[in-house]
Amino acid sequence: MTSSAFTLADLKRILLEGAGADDGIDLDGDILDLDFDSLGYESLALLETGGRIEREYGIALDDDVFTDNRTPRTLIAAVNALLPTVADAA
Repeated sequence: MTSSAFTLADLKRILLEGAGADDGIDLDGDILDLDFDSLGYESLALLETGGRIEREYGIALDDDVFTDNRTPRTLIAAVNALLPTVADAA
């Protein structure tokens, strides 16, 4: 479990570890506002991603986290909203 902020780099790493990447999709490009579907991540891959985030960060994500947060930018914000702040951890 980590107590640091969840970043785009963390999301990319977890996506690649859990589901890989479709050919032709460059996760190193500007993907913050692209829909997960257009990045090639369907519901099963996103479920795996959510499970990995929960285990690594010690949080519980709502079942609808990926339907409510269709882009990396909004998902990162949603995950960070659930993480304890440094003051909370002390």
